[in-house]
Amino acid sequence: MSLNNNSYKNRLIDEKINVYLKLFGAISIEGPKWCGKTWTAEHHAKSAIYLDDSKENFDTREKAKLDVSLVLDGESPLLIDEWSEVPEIWDAVRHLCDKDKKKGKYILTESTTLRRNEDEEKIHHSGAGRIDRMKMYSMSLYESGDSTGVASLKALFNGTQKNIATKKTTLDMLAKYIVRGGWPENIETSDEYVHIMPESYLNAVLTHDINKDGVERDYNKMNMLLKSLARNESTIVTNSTIESDIENYTTNKEYQLSRNTLSDYLSVLSKLYLIENQEAYSTNLRSRDVVGKSPKRHFTDPSLACAALGITKDKLMNDIRTFGFMFEALVERDLRIYIESLGGKLYHYRNNKNGCEVDAIVELKSGEYGIIEIKLGSNEIEDAKNSLLKFTKEVKVQPTFKCIICGLWDAVVQDKGTGIYIVPITALKN
Repeated sequence: MSLNNNSYKNRLIDEKINVYLKLFGAISIEGPKWCGKTWTAEHHAKSAIYLDDSKENFDTREKAKLDVSLVLDGESPLLIDEWSEVPEIWDAVRHLCDKDKKKGKYILTESTTLRRNEDEEKIHHSGAGRIDRMKMYSMSLYESGDSTGVASLKALFNGTQKNIATKKTTLDMLAKYIVRGGWPENIETSDEYVHIMPESYLNAVLTHDINKDGVERDYNKMNMLLKSLARNESTIVTNSTIESDIENYTTNKEYQLSRNTLSDYLSVLSKLYLIENQEAYSTNLRSRDVVGKSPKRHFTDPSLACAALGITKDKLMNDIRTFGFMFEALVERDLRIYIESLGGKLYHYRNNKNGCEVDAIVELKSGEYGIIEIKLGSNEIEDAKNSLLKFTKEVKVQPTFKCIICGLWDAVVQDKGTGIYIVPITALKN
């Protein structure tokens, strides 16, 4: 029996957790704060201890620091929430799993890998073979109940996807999904307030989280970096471009970042699970010499990009160009969740010589892959078709499927002439 049976929203990671608890002594669920890690872990656990830095968990945390064995004897699976607050727990769990070889003993959660040097030194073993690490994200539209799931990546890959009419969503609803984000606690928030939680998230990052490893980082410089990343959301930009972007947006030289500082600050955001770069695709190509290798920049959830720029739902509705970039971020967030639930990966593609681009490529472990263009409105479908067909001329192995994901569209349908599927994002699942 799980710790929370009431009102739990199923997550795509649930299936993987069930399987891996049978294969490993422990699992570690890692990802951004507020994405639902604790809620999901409680769903699979039979007992729990909580070690976050809140006052109510002070006694438990201090007891664990004195002797970790005092907190590791709960019924299995035992949830150890925010284990890295007491880093000695990792080796203790690894040792106990090694000792009796039992499976499914512990579920660990972690919201940051940003640690003090002395805390890093307390973790001596990777845990390989005993503790499996798995990444969790904010909710996809399917998980939050905002996608019907009548279309799926599985069906696209195996050729069984059927044509079906769907309800057409509105620009207003898409704006809400973007600004609200996939944070479980924000799903039922009234439209006028959906921007507040992501803004609070970034404020907590700037005032507390960025210094968690004991290194004092400048609030204003990090804030400028967050704004730059938000302005460049869903685009391919180098660190040098970000440096230039920050210089163009501030006259205060103290807020500008040197190359070393920028590298450190980006590393911090990665360790806090705030950014998720979309790597470039390189396999199955006739020539790799002209292929861009720079990642596409993303926040882990598009709501954070909006929060960094102070974009509310109404503001997004009045800036259609920004809306397009943020919609692409929303779709690629969902594609990452969907393809990783199938054991695959998300990429993008750009040919630096002829300008051929594909917004998203989803690849399975088998090497099968699908190519996807992302368009907010149906008026861009013909351009998207041309991009996909142009890509097919550049590869040795043809994609298993070609797809256009739209915002404002009311059917899952395959174009007879090209074989390209057109799918609304509010109809997609894994």
